Amino acid sequence: MEQLLDIDWERMFKLDTPILEIVIRGSVVYLSIFLILRFVLKRQAGAVGITDLLVVVFIADAAQNAMADDYHSISAGLLLVSTIILWSFLLDWLGYQFPVVQRVIHPPPLPLVRNGRMLRRNMKKELITEGELMTQLREQGIDDLSAVKFAYMEGDGYISVISHDMEHQGTRERRAG
Repeated sequence: MEQLLDIDWERMFKLDTPILEIVIRGSVVYLSIFLILRFVLKRQAGAVGITDLLVVVFIADAAQNAMADDYHSISAGLLLVSTIILWSFLLDWLGYQFPVVQRVIHPPPLPLVRNGRMLRRNMKKELITEGELMTQLREQGIDDLSAVKFAYMEGDGYISVISHDMEHQGTRERRAG
């Protein structure tokens, strides 16, 4: 029972690292990984948006570090979590306010097929092979490339397909790669 009362409250909440350093570290790491995911690993993002994925991963890591005994303080962990949430909100807000920022955060769809013809330059840009594209089309019930009016690599890594046949038109999507 005595151990429960023997808590060093000051050490638990005292910031051993300067506030500005915590904010800068959180900002640099968040923005760096955001840019890497945005420009390099778009296909691997899957159903979760890049900013959503970053927020979940970093909050989990920051919260875990704040709860661990070897972390400097709970306050530092909470400040880091707040910095991450602030950047997530700020990027979404900037994207809403400024179209140029929106295009960086949420890239426009990239056409992969137009009127039954593969756009190989765009496929090469996203490292999508003909086999991978055909797999995605088959998963959506299309086995003939000529049936495809448009196929796009969406900003979140999904491939959406609009077929010439109206019964296939809609919002069915599959993850690329």
